[in-house]
Amino acid sequence: MKLAGLVFALTSIIGARVIAAENAHFAGAAACVSCHPNQSNHRSSNSMAKALQRAEQASILRENASLTFVEGAYRTTIERDSEGSKLRVTDGRDTVQARILWAFGLGTAGQTYVFGHQGAMYESRVSYYNALKGLGLTMGAQLAKPASLIEAVGRRMDKADVRDCFGCHSTGGVRGNEIAWESMIPGVSCESCHGAAAEHVAARRDGNRTQGSLRKLQTLSAEEMNDLCGTCHRTWGQVIQMNLRGPLNVRFQPYRITNSKCFDAEDRRIACTACHDPHKQVSTSPAAYDSKCLACHSQKGRKTCHTAKANCVTCHMPRVELEGAHFQFADHQIRTVRQGEPYPN
Repeated sequence: MKLAGLVFALTSIIGARVIAAENAHFAGAAACVSCHPNQSNHRSSNSMAKALQRAEQASILRENASLTFVEGAYRTTIERDSEGSKLRVTDGRDTVQARILWAFGLGTAGQTYVFGHQGAMYESRVSYYNALKGLGLTMGAQLAKPASLIEAVGRRMDKADVRDCFGCHSTGGVRGNEIAWESMIPGVSCESCHGAAAEHVAARRDGNRTQGSLRKLQTLSAEEMNDLCGTCHRTWGQVIQMNLRGPLNVRFQPYRITNSKCFDAEDRRIACTACHDPHKQVSTSPAAYDSKCLACHSQKGRKTCHTAKANCVTCHMPRVELEGAHFQFADHQIRTVRQGEPYPN
């Protein structure tokens, strides 16, 4: 199984991506502001909105004028100049350098880079990690040492890799089965989840309240919401198909939540959006989720926790250190965690 994929999506493993119809017409997030100012204003600053950025706009690259990583005989540097950022790798004799085109991920855990070289697109072998305040190997790259200079530079992406990565990290980036570079909107915006909105916007501006309706997420069941979010975050069925066992699957939240004993496919109180407002940045405060837990576990006749009355997720959704990611991910398989028990698949 090929594990050398982007640290944020691992899209090369199975090929999940958001695909728009070839004739889909996108309005752009700015068109949503006048009618939906609260959602739009919050969304513009969250990590999904910045899941993909042009390198010259990426704050991590702007704030780090020079980054260095050494792996055996290979020395990698990322340096900032007036045009953006350039990646350079040398073995002491020969050098490969390329202009970084895209930054994947906001950097909450890390940020991986895509660049062009000799007519192909490459994923950088190194990524920026907040925990390191510098560069480390891109997740999956630890599985093999580079046998050549170009392998030390990065992984060549085939057509499917490019479609998969940009399909999940952009809006309208994939049309049919091709990349739509000219109309691609970097980042996950309103239309990634609600659908192409040009017809909807035009109808509302004309006073037409019936034409161009968009997907209403509040009507979706827990299973339907899992399928929607799982388009990029992986559904239960996709992870089973991947046969990805062990802590690596902790990152696939829709899969993990489905494994929870309390998961009910029809109950919206256990849907992704019951705890996470996709328009806002994800809260890292355990207390922020107590009310979500109590929506089910404070009802009459329900057995509630006898150990604590607050910060439920610290015990029942433990954080798991994912090797190579330099980050602890909250395990969405809700359960009573017992000391010394193996990681539940």
